[in-house]
Amino acid sequence: MTHFLTANRVPTSLENAMTDAIYFDLDGTLTDPKPGITRCIQYALQRLDHHTIPTADELTWCIGPPLRSSFVKLLGDHSADRAVTLYRERFSDIGLYENGVYDGIDEVLTALRASGHRLFIATSKAHVFAERIIDHFGLRKHFERVFGAELDGTRADKSHLLQYALKEVAVDPSKTLMIGDRGHDMVGAKNNGMKGIGVLYGYGSRAELIEAGAHHVCATPGAIPGCIS
Repeated sequence: MTHFLTANRVPTSLENAMTDAIYFDLDGTLTDPKPGITRCIQYALQRLDHHTIPTADELTWCIGPPLRSSFVKLLGDHSADRAVTLYRERFSDIGLYENGVYDGIDEVLTALRASGHRLFIATSKAHVFAERIIDHFGLRKHFERVFGAELDGTRADKSHLLQYALKEVAVDPSKTLMIGDRGHDMVGAKNNGMKGIGVLYGYGSRAELIEAGAHHVCATPGAIPGCIS
């Protein structure tokens, strides 16, 4: 039994085209990174003597988008690069493990692979950190490859990242899915001729996902396989 939200379903030809490859976002889709990300942002702000330090809940909007762009909104462009450096100072040893895999994800990934789908990760997080996270949580076995940003910000934009990832794997975009919890995941998919599935258990809203072009919206990890042909 799935928990697919039929009220949010956008009619498409998704069911008529067999899906070959599936790209998963990491933060807010496979794992819940809230403690690590928000504490590292707070650490960077404290080191910069920022006048106010937002609470963890006030920083959830930073989960998903490219890190530097979040710091630009918090501090302005002039301090963003220094803030990213300070963030990584804590994140590289502590923050990336202040994280946890969502209940049901391992079963979903196992089922999708058993059905013959090729699975990949496509994250705006620096790939060197993403690789360590999936190894730490035992997810490596499910994925052929991890695609992420470079430390200098190259391919942090999801549209650019997916363009690169599709070319590297040589798959047909029309038979490929992007699954993520934020609007930029859906926009990235649409800009590359892919279909997008939004998940509601992460950090994006239903309205955000639908407005960005999600073809399906799922309330739980267990709902995902029922949306994939």
